[in-house]
Amino acid sequence: MRLKDVAEMVGCSESMLSKIECDRVQPSLQMLHRISTVLDTSIGNLFAEQRDSDVEVYRKGKRPVVVIAGDDSMPRIRLERLAPHFDEQQIDGNIHIIEPGANNGGEIKHLGQEIGYVLEGQIELVIGDQSYHLTEDDSFFFKSDLPHSYRNVSKKIARIIWINTPPTF
Repeated sequence: MRLKDVAEMVGCSESMLSKIECDRVQPSLQMLHRISTVLDTSIGNLFAEQRDSDVEVYRKGKRPVVVIAGDDSMPRIRLERLAPHFDEQQIDGNIHIIEPGANNGGEIKHLGQEIGYVLEGQIELVIGDQSYHLTEDDSFFFKSDLPHSYRNVSKKIARIIWINTPPTF
């Protein structure tokens, strides 16, 4: 596909896609989701690393981290991978690390289901027309085809274990 075609289908400029591709801009989760949908892949595939084994252990402090939103002047969201992505993967897990004021960039929806557990901090999770204020030790489940978004509503970092099936990230 040409960059122009992808940009048109994603709903952004060719320049923006080029900046993302060259790692000069870190897109929002919503933007990554639109790009991966147009390319008929998942966000996980965009960041996938080569695997040599069917078993992988990530030690504390050694898990790969993907920055999906923000820059030095804006609040960020980082995904700390719980497991590497591989071709036949049916489930995906990350620790979402959401800086104060950060949000995922707006509503997304896709096939699947999601479950999460708030390790620390506070977020607002919006699913359809309903808003949920979640705090430490709260958990959630929803069908991913419902429009959903989230943001950190506190002055502290929020950390959430977030599991998706099929893999979105």
